[in-house]
Amino acid sequence: MNVRDLGTPALVIDADALEHNLVTMAAARPGTSLRPHVKAHKSTSLAAAQAAHGHPSFTCATPREVVGLAAAGLGHDLLLANEVLDPRRLAMLAAAQEHASITVAVDSPETVDAAAAAGLRQALIDVNIGLPRCGCRPREAGHIADLARTRGMTVRGVMGYEGHLMVVPDHAEQEAKVRDAVDRLLAAHADVGGEVISAGGTGTYHLHDRVTEVQAGSYALMDSHYAQLGRPFQQACFVVGTVISANPRFAVADVGLKAMGMDHGNPSIAEFDGSGADVWFLSDEHITFVPHVGVASVGERVWVVPAHIDPTMAMHDVAWLVRGHEVIDRWPIDLRGW
Repeated sequence: MNVRDLGTPALVIDADALEHNLVTMAAARPGTSLRPHVKAHKSTSLAAAQAAHGHPSFTCATPREVVGLAAAGLGHDLLLANEVLDPRRLAMLAAAQEHASITVAVDSPETVDAAAAAGLRQALIDVNIGLPRCGCRPREAGHIADLARTRGMTVRGVMGYEGHLMVVPDHAEQEAKVRDAVDRLLAAHADVGGEVISAGGTGTYHLHDRVTEVQAGSYALMDSHYAQLGRPFQQACFVVGTVISANPRFAVADVGLKAMGMDHGNPSIAEFDGSGADVWFLSDEHITFVPHVGVASVGERVWVVPAHIDPTMAMHDVAWLVRGHEVIDRWPIDLRGW
């Protein structure tokens, strides 16, 4: 089967680029020093490939990801790095503990009470280290840990995410700011205790020598947002489209907003007659672009590089594993939803 045989828009993963990325990260952060974040790909097939490269522990963003990994036999050590209050979903997580090791993030008395009431046994204290999202203030972490222990939970340690520092272009500035963020996390850990200090992502994985694990995920597939940093990972994921309309000024392919995460701006086009193209804009079902060389023809294929891989993956049901233009496998995106 050839890429040309696929209906478009089609999500494709370059098998050789993916293997390069998995090997490169396994060398940099072997074993449990990396806890791959499955929100970046939402596929048990890809998670199994990460486990085969020596990474048996996973970070999850949703209960669906946790339960799906557990059901796939990948439940060695699963962290839900997100706060959950829904009793039904917490009950699903608690039930999955029968065949998986599950830890949940908590950052308040309310999230502790909800997790404990559902019967969840393990927690990390989520600490705000600069990103205005979830996490308690560092000075509150010890109190929340004590509360969790009084509710019968094992507190394994702390986690924090310096997401606001992932793409700082100046290396020295990024290193200094990451150091400050980790200082806050370590201060909280001194009050909390436990063996786990979890932080980081693809943009900062190389800067963490004071944490026990890094939660990188995008490194496996990459996107144009992270590519600007020059990390040693290759673009492995594309959305292949078909040119459905063309004229001497521009062309239109069938890769629109409903096939592509857009919060990091326009995607780019990696392959078009070997010279690429400039993207003008996306609408619901269309991408409008101008080839660098020549004029596009109706029926030609374009390989579009997502600007943000995580939401792009969540828009597709299946990924096609390819080598060159040959399709070699079909991987369901089976961890979508909540």
